[in-house]
Amino acid sequence: MAAQFALISGSSRNLNVQVAREIAVKILSGEVKEGAIIGGEIAMCQQFGVSRTALREAIKLLTSKGMVESRPKVGTRVCCRTHWNMLDVQLLEWLASIETTDDIYQEFLELRRAIEPEATALTAERATKEQRIELTNIFHRMVEVSENFDQDAWTVVDSQFHRMIFISTGNSFYVPFGNVLTSMFKWFIRFSSKEGGVCLKEHRAIYDAIMSGDSVKARQASLSLMQSHKHRLTPDEQQKNLEAAALSV
Repeated sequence: MAAQFALISGSSRNLNVQVAREIAVKILSGEVKEGAIIGGEIAMCQQFGVSRTALREAIKLLTSKGMVESRPKVGTRVCCRTHWNMLDVQLLEWLASIETTDDIYQEFLELRRAIEPEATALTAERATKEQRIELTNIFHRMVEVSENFDQDAWTVVDSQFHRMIFISTGNSFYVPFGNVLTSMFKWFIRFSSKEGGVCLKEHRAIYDAIMSGDSVKARQASLSLMQSHKHRLTPDEQQKNLEAAALSV
């Protein structure tokens, strides 16, 4: 059965982006499964209330992100997840706008665990005086927010803290992660801090290690923060073993 979509309302500007977002959200949320046909052109135009041109541009946008493919006499099919460009900024923003499963949060934490500890170690070694001053200002703000907890304020300042770590590595390939992942940091932190958990002790250990220029302690402090249970996630036995092994290095 083809997916059902709602009529696009509001501004007529960027209709193709609005349509693409509606389709993408259903795919990302799992409502529309991999391999599913999302509908014929005429039917989809009627559901969305848009022209064929707007729909075709939307499909083209999703195709560029590896989410769908269109074939004559077949229609538009959702691609296998392995084809999705999960580091596409727009796709990440769409993902950040929806409630999803713990598996996705765990996958993002795994990505962070793979790259952020090393970024933290590099920042401890290479951050400039100006970057250390900015990180200090951000951390002091984190302390203030944690003492009178406001989740929206915490989401912003914690995202700034982790973005600043990537920005301060002095590595041209790490820096883009700080920019690309900003939306995802906010999305993840909003989930992680939902019950007021902020892991300030762990953030302080990261901050102190960076300020003292100790790359070994910075790496270990970052790994400590990346443990699943500190983010309202329950790791399976394999994940527990991986986390324990990382911390013992």
